[in-house]
Amino acid sequence: MTRPRVLFVNHSSLLSGAELVLADAVGPWRGATAFLFEDGPLAAALAARGLAVEQAGMGRALAGLRRDSSPLRALPLAGRLAALTLALAGHARRHDLVYANSQKAFILAALATAAVRRPLIWHLHDILDPVHFGPAQRRLQIGLAHARAARVVVPSAAVAESFVAAGGRRDLLTVVPNGLDVIPDPRPRSELRRALGLPEGPLVGAFSRLAPWKGQHVLLRALARLPGVHGVVAGSALFGEDAYAAELEGLAATLGLAGRLTFLGQRSDVPRLMQAMDVVVHPSIHPEPFGRTLVEAMLAGVPVVATDAGAAAEILDGGRAGTLVPPDDPAALAAALARILAGEAAPAAAVAVARTRARTLYPVGRMQDEIAGIIGRVAREARA
Repeated sequence: MTRPRVLFVNHSSLLSGAELVLADAVGPWRGATAFLFEDGPLAAALAARGLAVEQAGMGRALAGLRRDSSPLRALPLAGRLAALTLALAGHARRHDLVYANSQKAFILAALATAAVRRPLIWHLHDILDPVHFGPAQRRLQIGLAHARAARVVVPSAAVAESFVAAGGRRDLLTVVPNGLDVIPDPRPRSELRRALGLPEGPLVGAFSRLAPWKGQHVLLRALARLPGVHGVVAGSALFGEDAYAAELEGLAATLGLAGRLTFLGQRSDVPRLMQAMDVVVHPSIHPEPFGRTLVEAMLAGVPVVATDAGAAAEILDGGRAGTLVPPDDPAALAAALARILAGEAAPAAAVAVARTRARTLYPVGRMQDEIAGIIGRVAREARA
């Protein structure tokens, strides 16, 4: 049977979590087409994987439409949205199926595929709750999912339950955990630290984009309780959270962390940096839909401390593969870090469990196969 012609759609071309997943997921689809609303690193990543990349010049104007905004804020952009939808429909008409990898992409793809009668898969990477999305946004997404989505792919049970709680139909859902592969650096930790310019002594790190809900401020407040422990924060404010980035630097000064905290900015060598840590921290204050950096740390063989909210407990097997702490609790985080750094928490056993679990449940090949299977089934159902 002929392989379906798939059009992958994403609104952003920055390389954040969902975009990294897409770049991995398209591995088997060399020769397929990606339609992006803007130019950027994702376009280059998809082209390197053999996809034909089409870009819409008007897409960058949508950056101001935040996902917690009222749909009324889109009215001044109605003309651009209509033009973008028409362009997307034109591309969709030349394909058998559309795969939308983001909320904005899904909303416009729902309209475009309705016009040209093409099936649509939505890869939902976010928890649909009031913290991240306004009520009108949630109603719109669920309504379009019921009307247009052949399948809704989600990375965790936490995302699935949020979709159902928002009114979504459970029968639309398929859970496909994010997958990734990490090739460890063979050098010992001390040598890695020298090569990376990192200090000796106890070292803990957080690795994600800078955003209030990602909780880097919680790590800073925990470090203030841990004299002699150095912290590393890798990531940048990708989606307009520059004020939070400045707030973190101010908080570091207020807490007296000068000399004990390093802001690395956006990095492309995160797995290697993780290997240089004594502990990797995932301090989100709201539920995470997945937690790609958790799996990276598990594969890197480093103890993990994560907030017990969202998918973290799923990934860490309820705490067997890492340490879970309450959200937004610097004292609890500091206590957990102190126990691990003092050798009181037996992290070696958890690290061994974590590495085996990550290699078994979260390899990139498994994710690619499961997504390819969903695409194939939806395409066959559309032909029937």
